[in-house]
Amino acid sequence: MTITRDDELKGLKDIGRIVANTLRAMAKAMEPGMTTAELDAIGAALLERDGAVSAPRSTYDFPGATCISVNEEIAHGIPGPRVIRAGDMVNIDVSASKAGYFADTGATYRVPPTRPSQDTLCRDGRKAMQIGIAQVGAGRPLAGIGNAIGRFASARGYTLIRNLASHGVGRALHEYPEEIATWPTRSDRRRITRGLVMTVEPFLSRGGLWAEQGDDGWTLYSEPAAEVVQYEHTVVATDRGAMVVTLPG
Repeated sequence: MTITRDDELKGLKDIGRIVANTLRAMAKAMEPGMTTAELDAIGAALLERDGAVSAPRSTYDFPGATCISVNEEIAHGIPGPRVIRAGDMVNIDVSASKAGYFADTGATYRVPPTRPSQDTLCRDGRKAMQIGIAQVGAGRPLAGIGNAIGRFASARGYTLIRNLASHGVGRALHEYPEEIATWPTRSDRRRITRGLVMTVEPFLSRGGLWAEQGDDGWTLYSEPAAEVVQYEHTVVATDRGAMVVTLPG
């Protein structure tokens, strides 16, 4: 999607605020002893209250309103009977649509008590996303996002999951540009156009390189096995840089 009118931006900001508020509320409600299905139910109720429709459910018939991935699960975790426990790392990914506009956001949270290594990984995962967002702007190279994130990761001894990319969003959950690398690449010569809507969502890891699908057909795991965190915003490219639309408010 390319934003060309004020009403388009307003619609995108509206759904962006809804998914951001939902993510924040789910994170605040999460506690040891809760199942991922119970946490998902909170997200589902909030989306419904605000007139939004779960994007993974409506687009792919995903068996949940949100994706909740715990520890060894790095993405697309199905909400269910798994109990969230103290010390877990939990990734929550919320994407939804309203009035024909789609937005996508996510973050990894720690359930206290946490280990210092988890805190550092999560802090650096958020920083990696911010570094990627800083590369977004009209006329800039699309590959600049992954190249900047790659320099940051390499300097700190991290790896990046190389088959889970950022993507275009706005009129659909996944649209042009279909894949935006969040790892270094030299083959992508595309430029970011003014008004382009996209996600920035690096998967930062301590050793993981690829995402592999589990037996349930949805849940993704790191290969090699390693801790992975993900942070994600939906942004619009402007002449002055990235406008983040998935902000609570």
